[in-house]
Amino acid sequence: MALDSITQKVLLDWIVDLDIPEGLRVELIEGEVVVTPAPDGHHQHCVSGVVSQVHQRSSTDMQFSGNKGLKLRSADGCPQDHVIPDGMFAPKEQRLYRGADPWMPCEGVTMVLEVTSRRRQTEREIKRRCYARGGVPLYLLIDRDTGWITLFGAPESDDYQELHAVTFGKPLSLPAPFAFDLETTDFV
Repeated sequence: MALDSITQKVLLDWIVDLDIPEGLRVELIEGEVVVTPAPDGHHQHCVSGVVSQVHQRSSTDMQFSGNKGLKLRSADGCPQDHVIPDGMFAPKEQRLYRGADPWMPCEGVTMVLEVTSRRRQTEREIKRRCYARGGVPLYLLIDRDTGWITLFGAPESDDYQELHAVTFGKPLSLPAPFAFDLETTDFV
């Protein structure tokens, strides 16, 4: 939805300053206000599984941040996207999260992680475009409905140019700076 600049500014100010009830997540994605309830246990199990493996097996020491707000480039005619991924990783040496505002820029984030929830198309398509527009190098999507885990890479404009996907139960190779095979058996 295309909005004039004044409406965009008012909407952004409202989202950024919103006092959100505990357990809810509010995002501004391609001009739409998206409210998401707290995730279920299987969702968090998947996030935890990825985080654990990255901390134990990554060739680069990585920091993780869950449910941290990212400011990304906007789609044409829309206000700047304000997206909250399920998780994101950055090299620990960058200390990217230390002192960061609640809504931080995405520069320095190496990979974002999303697990499908009630708004499956948001994670599958819309957030994928947002992260690509922001230049986030890697987007890892755990799709609980289809039983697939997909790694998107090579962001260009509004989408990723590469994808590698496996069904739950098969390993997925993560490139450098991670450089290990992500085990997905536990997601089944």
